[in-house]
Amino acid sequence: MTGRMQGKVAIVTGGARGMGEATCRLFAREGAIVVVADLLEAEGAALAADIGGDAMFARLNVAEEGDWIALVDAVLARHGRVDALVNNAGVAAFAPLEALEVADIDRVLAVNVKGPMLGLKHVGRAMREAGRGAIVNIASVDGFRGVNSLGLYSSSKWAVRGLTKTAALEFGPHGVRVNSVHPGGVDTVMGNPQGQQGAERNESYGRVPLQRIGEPEEIAAASLFLCSDEASYISGAELAVDGGWAAGYYHHFLPGAPAGLSA
Repeated sequence: MTGRMQGKVAIVTGGARGMGEATCRLFAREGAIVVVADLLEAEGAALAADIGGDAMFARLNVAEEGDWIALVDAVLARHGRVDALVNNAGVAAFAPLEALEVADIDRVLAVNVKGPMLGLKHVGRAMREAGRGAIVNIASVDGFRGVNSLGLYSSSKWAVRGLTKTAALEFGPHGVRVNSVHPGGVDTVMGNPQGQQGAERNESYGRVPLQRIGEPEEIAAASLFLCSDEASYISGAELAVDGGWAAGYYHHFLPGAPAGLSA
């Protein structure tokens, strides 16, 4: 039995660690030829070497168009095609709206919005010419709602939703599918910056129905599904992988709320 990504060439941005690393490893286990694209050169090269086979590392600043052009040229020269792209690279800034620094606005929008746009432009072009492909944009549960002190990050992920819908419309007639995955809290450098272990990681997730933080591998599994042929009739979809966080809000004073939940 072959893997679900057997022989497919997949680019994963922000692939050196966290959800990106988990995605690279899972895709490779499922038979993909993985391109680890990241600014973290040592970590990315080490990951590609550890995966082995035809895996390769490519230095990529997602906000630089020249990097995207060089990446696509290199992958096409080596493999002749690109079958999947996971726009995973992302950054956050935590501040009330009135306290946001212009430098943070520029950085977050460059990585979280401009990056996927450039990926869609250049990888999407190669896929359109080939008449096939699947693209997953990693958004966030915060792209469904407003969050205090996350206005900048949240707005960037709302933008990814709109970008995904438009790309699904434009690329669909060319055989290219585009979907978004919306993680909740995930045990990564961004989602667990204190590096808490064990039960401590879940202490702030009392309002999440599944009562815990997510694992990078769980987000990777969603991207795998959407990039595989199993999702051949899915495009423009939004897949929340958030433990039920986006499903609603608990009223602690009504039946059905988790035990011990307070206001």
